[in-house]
Amino acid sequence: MSEISFLGRVAVVTGSGGGLGKTYAIELARRGCAVVVNDLGGDRHGKGGSTSLADETVAEIKGFQGEAVANYDSVSTFEGGEAIIKTALEKYGKIDILIHNAGILRDRSFANMSAEEWHGVINVHLDGAFNVAKPAWLAMREKNYGRIVFTSSVSGLFGNFGQANYGAAKTGQVGLMHVLAIEGQKYGIKVNTISPAALTRMTEDLQRPEDRPDVDESPTHITPAVVFLASEQCQATSHIIHAGNGFFGRIQVAYNPGVFLGKTPVSVETFAENWDPITDTTEMAIQSPEERYMQYVLKKAAR
Repeated sequence: MSEISFLGRVAVVTGSGGGLGKTYAIELARRGCAVVVNDLGGDRHGKGGSTSLADETVAEIKGFQGEAVANYDSVSTFEGGEAIIKTALEKYGKIDILIHNAGILRDRSFANMSAEEWHGVINVHLDGAFNVAKPAWLAMREKNYGRIVFTSSVSGLFGNFGQANYGAAKTGQVGLMHVLAIEGQKYGIKVNTISPAALTRMTEDLQRPEDRPDVDESPTHITPAVVFLASEQCQATSHIIHAGNGFFGRIQVAYNPGVFLGKTPVSVETFAENWDPITDTTEMAIQSPEERYMQYVLKKAAR
């Protein structure tokens, strides 16, 4: 494949003052993209703020003659989201790429989780996705082109103790992706999600390098997948790509063959008797329940 270039493209990367987001911003800039480096500069719990993180990423990009501008607004409010996208529009006249990477952690077992801990994480991860995607979406539709990459996680897709807020927010981004992928089809907007496994400032207490000395959890392992999803060459949409430690794969909401129990309502006992085939996972397929149901209807009508 020829080299993937971003010359003439403009990207916004939230939370790109460090960790994963920084690697995305730098790689995009190395390939010719103008980048809005957004970072509030707070700690991993969302407390405080500083301009230094975003400024350092911008300085590194400019050090190799790349093009970048810093933004320090919070994704947690709609006004902040608008200001982030406005930075791209005012500085570069458009936005082609949005990578929503910003996030915080406030882990607690569900029994002990406060409303503030719940909403704090939801506000940054899930509300933040809406807050930046909505103004970016409107600008992308005008140009009939766009690439959006949301961020999920194994915790969100499969669960992890003490992360009910984080898991809900990360799974919520997948739902948003599926809808925007459908709505973006006629506007040339592709929407995908990355599920990264990496050691960053946010996860340093959860994943200690000394516990797995043979595993390289560098954020740079994630970068190729995200940069490709953000490229014009990527024609996929509604995909969840898992990446980490040199491994890449697809995670997908799937549907099994199910059981057709008749057109008339069945009893609870009949449902219970068919529990095993109803829940069997040996023949899962990437297909919506509506598509599967229509297959049954058409097959029945053909008899």
